[in-house]
Amino acid sequence: MSKTRIVSFACATALVIASLSACRSRSEGTPSTTTTTASKGASPSEGASAQYFPLQSYRVGPYAAGGTGFFGGFIDYLQLVNERDGGVNGVKLVWSECETEYVVERGVECYERLKGGLQGAPPAAMNPLSVGIAYALIDRATADKIPLITINHGRTDSTDGRVFPYVFPLSLNPYSEASAIVNYIGQREGGADRLRGKKIAVLYHGSPYGKETIPIIDLLAKKLGFTATQIEVPHPGSEQQSQWLQIRQNAPDWVILRGWGIMNPVALKTATKVGFPVDHVIGNVWSNSEEDVLPAGPAGVGYTSVTTHPSGRDFDVLKEVDKYVLSRGKGNMQDPGRVGSVYYNLGIVNGILNVEAVRVAQKKFGNKPLTGEQVRWGFEHIAVDDARLRELGAFGLMQPIRLSCSDHEGGGAVRFQKWDGKAWSVVSEWVQSDRALLRPIIESSSLKYAQEKGVPVRDCEAEARL
Repeated sequence: MSKTRIVSFACATALVIASLSACRSRSEGTPSTTTTTASKGASPSEGASAQYFPLQSYRVGPYAAGGTGFFGGFIDYLQLVNERDGGVNGVKLVWSECETEYVVERGVECYERLKGGLQGAPPAAMNPLSVGIAYALIDRATADKIPLITINHGRTDSTDGRVFPYVFPLSLNPYSEASAIVNYIGQREGGADRLRGKKIAVLYHGSPYGKETIPIIDLLAKKLGFTATQIEVPHPGSEQQSQWLQIRQNAPDWVILRGWGIMNPVALKTATKVGFPVDHVIGNVWSNSEEDVLPAGPAGVGYTSVTTHPSGRDFDVLKEVDKYVLSRGKGNMQDPGRVGSVYYNLGIVNGILNVEAVRVAQKKFGNKPLTGEQVRWGFEHIAVDDARLRELGAFGLMQPIRLSCSDHEGGGAVRFQKWDGKAWSVVSEWVQSDRALLRPIIESSSLKYAQEKGVPVRDCEAEARL
């Protein structure tokens, strides 16, 4: 485990309360930007016989808590597959990292440096975990025929694989997330019809990610009869006094928090400061981690947020990681206390789906390192039901998911969790988004994109017959 790439849980928590400089000094050597680390996983001598996962990670900067947790979980799962199974059907997994600091230009530079593979091992997929970087890479990844994975985020209309053949907002796209949150608020009010006349404020991060759901929230407000007020918080979100004073003046019934990094604990503290009840603040999937609530202290107690993957270590796959990776001293997390956290478990889920795509694609193309185009086929044929989740040791950790040529999301449901000051507790069953409402909107947007860009629209039925 490289000491130069890791930020501890204490540091990660401190980062979101703006102690960045102190954490950098304690991380024992902050990597320079766009530095690619040494390869991990398979040995260099295995070269072209391995499958490569290029990682555009961010372990420093205001969003390091998310980056260290997510990529730590992702890498630990890849390591598990190597240690326990000897790879995927004999094909070892190898990876390397390039630091982006969540900056779009650096993410693009990292993509160009990594896309060619590693020592002959072809890239399986790109996973930048950044809406801004993902937007910047759509055309490049499509031209290079490398899957671009944006689990739980990304450009919503990329759900339509007919127009975006290499982009996969796995599990949950932003429109589904917004729809599911509104459906949950409707449940809390006693039914969707009780939303009529209510007021909902949306506090969103001033970035492409934060702005993604503005039109769908307005549409849902019109359909269900509530008033929506959407308020931007400039990056990184460390100052929100004026926004919360506006919320206090408008007196909404609910606030939807679409934050990221330091913005989240600041929101909870400022809500308390202006007297808004935190139990009526509903966080989205990037406002749902331990690192979002721990720095908020008592102000976070009672806060509820979305989750697509419960935190905790009481899942068979986490026990396998402990047995085959952590106990052998091969874990990626410097602070073992963060194993099982929300960000870490999302990395595990992302690892499961990436590896599952390779495994599915091998059934068609053979047990060998695959090209990005072949792995894309694998993603489009993922079908993880409850039986498969049990085999993967992930039953209860993630929802069943089925992808296709036209549907690159495959899920669209969330659960809700409540913070008690020490841990998250799941407080709902799966709440499904209104996919029937959203699909025509997604297709309208994707087809408009296709027309503007001159992108050919795939005939999925014809492809299925090949």
